[in-house]
Amino acid sequence: MKVMNSISELQLTRSNPAHAGSAELLGLAKTPLDGVKKTGSFESQLLSAVSAMNDQQLDVNRVEQQLITDPDSVDVHDVVVAMAKAQQSLSLAQTVIDRLVTGWNEISTTR
Repeated sequence: MKVMNSISELQLTRSNPAHAGSAELLGLAKTPLDGVKKTGSFESQLLSAVSAMNDQQLDVNRVEQQLITDPDSVDVHDVVVAMAKAQQSLSLAQTVIDRLVTGWNEISTTR
């Protein structure tokens, strides 16, 4: 009976507006560009996003080198996670570049 009382008192919080409920939404969801400065020109935001992507690529290289030189100091899962993050950021960057080029081509052909 005591277990049932503690379960019924458990309060869950919603972080996604698509989920059902009436509780206030929490700002728990983070985007990949949370560390990127939100103000400034398009150029500065683009450069900071590319810099963040480059940092992830360099982190993968650092972890890979550490895995080769001292395999006991690095967990293989950390290497896989770093590689997945770097691949995801590179894929996102490629998608953004493709869409920018497509948009520019559409703008230039409509004039």
